[in-house]
Amino acid sequence: MKYRKLGGSGLKVSEISLGSWLTYGGYVERENAVKSIHTAYELGINFFDTANVYERGAAETLLGETIKAFPRESYVLATKAFWPMGDGPNDRGLSRKHVMEQAHASLKRLNVDYVDIFYCHRHDPETPLYETLRAIDDLIRQGKVLYVGVSEWTASQMAEALATADKYLLDRVVVSQPIYNMFERYIEKEVIPLGERSGIGQVVFSPLAQGLLTGKYKTVNDLPENSRAAKLEWVRKGITEEKLAKVTKLTAVAEELNISVGQLALAWILRQPNVASALVGASRPEQVVENAKASGIELSAEVIDRIEEILK
Repeated sequence: MKYRKLGGSGLKVSEISLGSWLTYGGYVERENAVKSIHTAYELGINFFDTANVYERGAAETLLGETIKAFPRESYVLATKAFWPMGDGPNDRGLSRKHVMEQAHASLKRLNVDYVDIFYCHRHDPETPLYETLRAIDDLIRQGKVLYVGVSEWTASQMAEALATADKYLLDRVVVSQPIYNMFERYIEKEVIPLGERSGIGQVVFSPLAQGLLTGKYKTVNDLPENSRAAKLEWVRKGITEEKLAKVTKLTAVAEELNISVGQLALAWILRQPNVASALVGASRPEQVVENAKASGIELSAEVIDRIEEILK
């Protein structure tokens, strides 16, 4: 496993990281979830991602119970706040009240004294940016959070956050978590250039397009029984014959390189120096093993050109 610096910080994270969205505490059985976390750690993955809203805290609880087997200094732990955690008017968003309450609730569920990264899970237009950044800065000063992150913020929203932090001498955002894969490339236009200029690293989610880039889906009418697409309608909607045709061509490129199409897709993402880590999900330990092998694969300019031709 290879490691990269997270943005302009001194923190080093594994090129492949393990997430718990849709999985731990959800449709993945507990035994497989625990085995996947242990397998990841044994393979050198040091970066584990979760959020308060994943199964309403169940993902954090399961992750916390599992990682207590590892020395705290040996892994990087991230969680998030923004989405509703109750029915009250203050049970959502990025107000000081919600950020503080959710950070403490997450620490309790994870059973740790601090999280390495605390993400603003989306931008909150209803809360002044200063209020949110000051709250997280206070958590940092208390030693409960080490780094500030944002998820799915636009380049202009991040630029405003950096300016606000600089104006009031608050800790700066060092990590952004956007969606990024061969079929979702919007961050290449503004988010990555801002990250390169401002020291914000990308930790990208859905790098395999919810399993589409693993090659397991052959036609839109024939979905594996236990797959996400078979169980979740919104995943199903993202699968089209046009995309499947491209995956078939990408698979041929991967086979020439003696790697899987999933490893090709991850290596393609990691060609971006501004990407610190690709965040994968796993319902079985074997998937973690497969994805971890993508770390260190370098694609030649010729291969990248062929991929671009396919993706056009």
